[in-house]
Amino acid sequence: MKIRFMGTGTSQGVPMIGCDCAVCCSEDPRNTRFRTHVHVEMGGLNIQIDAAPEFRLRALEMGIPKVDLALLTHGHADHIQGFDDLRQYCELRRGEAIPVYSSEEGLRRLREIYPYAMRDKAAIKGYPAFRGELMPRVLDLGEAGRVYSTRQAHGRFETLGFVFEESVSGRRFVYYTDCSSVSAEAEELARGADLVVLDGLRPMDHPSHMTVGEAAEAASRIGGGQSYLIHMTHHIDHGIVDTELPDGVNLSYDGLVVEV
Repeated sequence: MKIRFMGTGTSQGVPMIGCDCAVCCSEDPRNTRFRTHVHVEMGGLNIQIDAAPEFRLRALEMGIPKVDLALLTHGHADHIQGFDDLRQYCELRRGEAIPVYSSEEGLRRLREIYPYAMRDKAAIKGYPAFRGELMPRVLDLGEAGRVYSTRQAHGRFETLGFVFEESVSGRRFVYYTDCSSVSAEAEELARGADLVVLDGLRPMDHPSHMTVGEAAEAASRIGGGQSYLIHMTHHIDHGIVDTELPDGVNLSYDGLVVEV
C-alpha cells in the first residue's frame, strides 16, 4: 500500500495570504502546505481521499495515474472544491462515473456543487461524472481489500474517518483528519495499524480540531507502527515541532510518499 500526501495544510493553506510570520516566510519546503488531501494505492486500486482546490496541480506533480474511486471525509470547501478536476480521470474511464463514497452531508454538498456531474456517464465528452454512494461501515473492495469507516466529531459537523486494510499484505492504514478527538470506537478500529494519520492543527486549543499534543496522545493510545500529523496551520514550524514529537510520531509534509 502506498500513500501520497498531496496536501497537508488547512483551509487557508501555508503561506497564508497577507501573513509575514516566520513560517509563512520560511524557505523550508516542508512549511509550504496546500489544502489537505491524500491518494492511496491499495491492491491495484487508486483511491482519492478528498480533492482540495489544488488537486490538479498536485496530481500532475505527483504523477497520479488514475482514480478508481473517491472517498469524501466531509463537504467543507477545502476538501471538495477540487472534485471537478477529476474530469480527466473520468475521461480515462471513457466517461464512466467515478464512485464517490461519503456521509449524507458529504453527498448533499457534492450534489449542490456539482449537479452537472451527478450521473452514471459524463454528459459531454471531457466532463466529470460522479456516482454518489453512502459510505458503509465496511466497504468491500474485493481482492484489493476493505475500507472501514467511523463517524468523527468536527465542531458542529461530523466527518468520516477511514481505516484501510489491504488483502494481500494485511497492512492497515488509518486516516483521521478534521476531528476534535478520537472516539473509543475509532481508537479500537485503528488499534495497532501500520500507519496512522491524525488531525493535528496547531499547538493551541481549537473547537473542531485536535491540537498537536492531543494528536500525539491519541497516537500513543492507538499504538500504531508510525504516525503522522496532518491539516496543519502556520503555527507549526516543521523543523522545530517535528523534533519535539514523541518517537514514532512525525509531521507529514506535501509530497511525502509512504509505503506500508
